[in-house]
Amino acid sequence: MRVGTFDFELPSDRIATRPAEPRDAARLLCVDEAGGHTHHVFADLPRLLEPGDILVVNDTRVVPVRMTGQTAGASVEITAVGCEGDRLWRVLARPARKLKPGESVSLPGDVSAIVVAREANGAVILDVGMPKERFLAHLERHGVMPLPPYIRRHADERDRSDYQTVFALNAGAVAAPTAGLHFTDRLLEALAAAGIGRVAVTLHVGPGTFMPVRTNAVRDHEMQGEWGEISPEAADRINAVRQSGGRVIAVGTTSVRLLESAVDDSGVVHPYCGDTTLFITPGHRFRAIDALITNFHLPRSTLFMLVCAFLGTGIMKRAYREAIDRGYRFYSYGDACLLAKEPPC
Repeated sequence: MRVGTFDFELPSDRIATRPAEPRDAARLLCVDEAGGHTHHVFADLPRLLEPGDILVVNDTRVVPVRMTGQTAGASVEITAVGCEGDRLWRVLARPARKLKPGESVSLPGDVSAIVVAREANGAVILDVGMPKERFLAHLERHGVMPLPPYIRRHADERDRSDYQTVFALNAGAVAAPTAGLHFTDRLLEALAAAGIGRVAVTLHVGPGTFMPVRTNAVRDHEMQGEWGEISPEAADRINAVRQSGGRVIAVGTTSVRLLESAVDDSGVVHPYCGDTTLFITPGHRFRAIDALITNFHLPRSTLFMLVCAFLGTGIMKRAYREAIDRGYRFYSYGDACLLAKEPPC
C-alpha cells in the first residue's frame, strides 16, 4: 500500500481551534460497514448504543510538557516526551540545531538544563538536574499544554482543562486521547442509566501517534512505542461483556491499539503492561472491538489508516467527504464519528 492512498483534501476552515461548548454538543457522524451515514450530536450517544455494551476509555492524563527555554543566543521551544532515567529527559526542540552537547538551557522556574546528546531522529537528551517526579511537578507548574501544530495559536490557561478528558487520571501523555474530550459528567450519568458500562485502560499517548508518515510505502513506517496497561479487572470486565453478547466499544484509537495488542486469536483480552508498537492498517483482523468512537483524523496519518482498516478505505473517504460537505469540525478539538460493523441506530 502507498501512503498516498490515504490522502484527502481538507479546507483549513474545517480545523477546530476550540472544543464545542458544552463538550457533548459536538456533532457525531455514525458510519456502518455498508457505508451508511446518519448525523447526530454526541449527547445522543446513550440512545445509539445498547444496554449491555461497554465503553473502553483511556484514562491517561496529559502533562503540560511544553516550555520555552533560552540558550546563550536564542529562544527554543522544548517539548518533553519521555524520561530516560534519573535526571535525563528526551525532548523535541524547535529549532533543534540551537542545542549542542554541553550547552546550558535556561527553563522557566529557574531550572538550568544541560544538553547531553542529540539523536539521529532529531530528539535531544537533556539533564534537567532533578529526579523524574520533581520535574513532572515542575512541568505542572511551569509548562503549557502541547497543542498539535495544526492548532495555530499558543496554548492558554483554558487549554489546561479543554485538552484534558473527563477520564484523565494517570499522568504521562504528551497528547490527549481526543475521542474522550466529548464526554461530560451528565453524559456519563445518562450512559449509566441506559445500561451502558464503562471501563478504563491506560495508554500514554506519545509523539509517535501523531508523527507524520514520511515513507512512500505504508509498510516502511515504524511506530514509536507507547506505554499502556490493562488491569486484570479491566480485562475480566471486557471479556464478560463479550461473553454475554454485549459490544466492546473503544473510545479512541489509543484504546483500540492497546486492546488489539492484548487480545488473542480467540478474542480474549488479557492483562497487559508495557510498550506497544502496533501499527494497524487495512488487512488487520480486529479481534477485541465491535465499534469505535473517534475524531476526524489527518490525511496520510496512521490514525486515518486505522479507521480505514476498521470499515474500509472507500467507506471512510466517502464519510469524510460527507463530513467536510456538511461542515463538521476536524482534528483534536473537532467533532466525532461512531464507527460500527452494523448500523448503530
